[in-house]
Amino acid sequence: MTDTLRTARPIDPAVLGRLRDTDDAGHACAPFTDAEGGAPLRCCLRRSGTGERIALVSYAPLRRWAAETWARPGAYDEQGPVFIHAEECEGPGGEEGYPFASPGALRTLRRYTADGRIEGGRLLEIPEAATEAFDAAFAEAFANPEVVLVHVRAVEYGCFLFEVRRA
Repeated sequence: MTDTLRTARPIDPAVLGRLRDTDDAGHACAPFTDAEGGAPLRCCLRRSGTGERIALVSYAPLRRWAAETWARPGAYDEQGPVFIHAEECEGPGGEEGYPFASPGALRTLRRYTADGRIEGGRLLEIPEAATEAFDAAFAEAFANPEVVLVHVRAVEYGCFLFEVRRA
């Protein structure tokens, strides 16, 4: 599989700027200091550290992608909570592997077609060999020529974690 097929994409910096003002549900951003650390940050695809200023905002990833591509996701358009830095950050730091890939964690990989329809999905319990498991799941998803986008979400809260697009 090529690297372009397995690149985890964070939320676009321009979108982050808007979310830090008003989120996709129309709510004002309400930053806070993370007292415990460990929140999955979608701006830089890493966990927050203790004392960082972050915000929990509503984000509609499929809606944002559809606006770029003219897709019409209809009922599949949804929004949910994501953590981001309260101020602009440097984005992903080039860490190896996939973000938020803790062994034992449950992920759902939702597959979408070019017109924004769900084309199936897959449950993944992350094993010790997390990178290989994600690689195999993305290879399986993109083996279907109809699939152009995969969203990875946490099963426990349904939170969007990151996306991978067909090159």
